[in-house]
Amino acid sequence: MANHIRTTHVGSLPRTPELLEANNKRAEGAISEEQYFEILQSSVDEVVKRQVDLGIDIVNEGEYGHITSGKIDYGAWWNYSFSRLGGLTMTDEDRWANQEKVRSTPGNIQLTSFSDRRDRERFRAAYEDPESGIFTGRAAVGNPKFTGPITYIGQEEVETDAKLLRNAVDKFGRSDAFIAALSPGSAARLKNEYYDTDEEIVQACADALSNEYKAIADAGFTVQLDAPDLAEAWDQINPEPTLSDFQDWLKIRVDAINSALEGIPREQSRLHVCWGSWHGPHTTDIPFEDIIDVVLEANVGGISFEASSPRHGHEWRVWQDRKLPENFLLYPGVISHNTNAVEHPRLVADRIIKFAEQVGPEHVVASTDCGLGGRLHEQIAWAKLESLVEGAKIASAELF
Repeated sequence: MANHIRTTHVGSLPRTPELLEANNKRAEGAISEEQYFEILQSSVDEVVKRQVDLGIDIVNEGEYGHITSGKIDYGAWWNYSFSRLGGLTMTDEDRWANQEKVRSTPGNIQLTSFSDRRDRERFRAAYEDPESGIFTGRAAVGNPKFTGPITYIGQEEVETDAKLLRNAVDKFGRSDAFIAALSPGSAARLKNEYYDTDEEIVQACADALSNEYKAIADAGFTVQLDAPDLAEAWDQINPEPTLSDFQDWLKIRVDAINSALEGIPREQSRLHVCWGSWHGPHTTDIPFEDIIDVVLEANVGGISFEASSPRHGHEWRVWQDRKLPENFLLYPGVISHNTNAVEHPRLVADRIIKFAEQVGPEHVVASTDCGLGGRLHEQIAWAKLESLVEGAKIASAELF
């Protein structure tokens, strides 16, 4: 058992200027593959060393293999899968400009377009105001659609992710590390022209992505399944569904997660759930208490979740009087991606202690609400991680 509160984060970390430049050159064919991967390995080495130097216990490769071309990028956690799944056809449809209004009916949940989400509907003027701080106008992002059977074609890429991280952790002496991968339900959030049912799409994504999860686990790392769809998809269903219908929709996704993780040791997996990374009002977020029982049906070794944002900071209460399986870990977000203010270490410690009081300190690993890369300025992101470590030290001194 650990003798202190360990620390980690959700995955995405700020990309270095050198890596962003190399990503853009590679897209233009202006750099050789050998030169590119030399820069990529150097960048991963740098980001792992920085985590180790800060005192982060469970590190990763910053998701540097999930390609971004700019400092602000909300979609790399999802977009990376477009080159790793077969059965997709790219379209010229801009994800952010799509105004399609898809309407769900009782017993038939369908996701509407991003611009038609209920929070955006309620705060339309704010979302479209470039001076509001939540402006969603940004560079066009093309969306693929399902046009054939979904297969996994990313073996070389995931093996590269694992090799980059292995080289770095071996170099800097950190044995505990993870790699984030898209969950089946998140992968399934595309237009479909091939499958007959939602359940078929989700299961096909699970069958394909199981190859990615296995490759990560076989390399000796923990697999983090990024599944924001389990919470934030609620806002993308218009009109608001019944809770029963949504829970049934979630169960399909949790069953797919369990199917995809078969054969992987439970302790080598963790599930990340959040309500989305955009800096908006979030008034239509579903309460954690309405989904927690379904989420906990996932056969994973722990759950990472948003717990510091203004809409979800009070939800530590869902863990009151809840018995956790032996060795099951909670990764509460005690640092928020939702604000530029850097949390005081004492506040971080108080948040950690609150969770430790509910489930026991042996079950708590201090983390972030979501990925910090692509959402916050580099200086702020690293300052927040420093505060995370300092807060964990304060909490450890009081809990152990």
